[in-house]
Amino acid sequence: MNTQLKNSLLLLLCSFIWGTAFVAQSAGAGLGAYSFLAGRSWLAVLVLTPTVCAFDAIRRRQGKPEGKPRTPQQRKTLLVAGLVCGTLLFAASAAQQTGITLDPSTAKAGFLTAMYVVLVPVFGLALGRKGSVRLWVSMVIAVLGLYLLCMKNGFGSMGASDWILLSCAVLFAFQIMAVDHFSPQLDGVRLSLVEFTVVSVESTLAALLFENPTVADFAANAGPILYCGVLSSGVAYTLQILGQRDLNPAVASLIMCLESVFGALGGWLLLNQDLSMRELAGCGLIFGAVVLAQLPVRPRVRRTS
Repeated sequence: MNTQLKNSLLLLLCSFIWGTAFVAQSAGAGLGAYSFLAGRSWLAVLVLTPTVCAFDAIRRRQGKPEGKPRTPQQRKTLLVAGLVCGTLLFAASAAQQTGITLDPSTAKAGFLTAMYVVLVPVFGLALGRKGSVRLWVSMVIAVLGLYLLCMKNGFGSMGASDWILLSCAVLFAFQIMAVDHFSPQLDGVRLSLVEFTVVSVESTLAALLFENPTVADFAANAGPILYCGVLSSGVAYTLQILGQRDLNPAVASLIMCLESVFGALGGWLLLNQDLSMRELAGCGLIFGAVVLAQLPVRPRVRRTS
């Protein structure tokens, strides 16, 4: 198997795990959003800690320097980056889980979240990045898709869960832009570990302040938490790192945006969730806008789990 095909299959598996994680999040909706996020984030930290050590060992065998910071300035940059990216990831993930709790439709959650792909280059205009006709066309298509998916009785008919999931896409866009700013200066896996540590601490504090989770609650939702924490946050992120190596960025981005499609298929197959023709058309338009926005964009930003 050649490298391009192997890496493409790794990213396809990564997208499948991320997409079906929406099913797990929907199944875990009985647990508070902050409590669920805390459980999956601490598991992600447990998975990413040995992953960091493994990547350092690989670099040593290859005669390359390890990814850990060597100077006080580098350590400060890692802490600042972890705090900024982690706080944005906490806010985005909490909004996503809250939206899924209010409306368990995995298709709607997946496609609304995927709108970050369109929003990132739009927000990039404020930073002086050039836009294109294709960008504005994709934005118009995404808005039309949003209208069909969420606004059944006009623009004032969006539900609370729709607004929360849309805010989730906005927050993910900001989080991706923050990662895009800091990642060239730092080791990516180590940044992810610090980032998830921040999410774990913040979500734990929020759960203790606003929710009353019990051991029985976590035990009842152990399966969804394990899937999201170990596979979605730990394994899939590692697959993304491995799969993006030596692969055309446009191809990699297109494969990973299949996450929303897998989320819809998972909800249909595993949770018996159905969509009307209008909602399916909305999902199709949003997916088309996502694909259009990915072809090929410079400068490009990477999606982080």
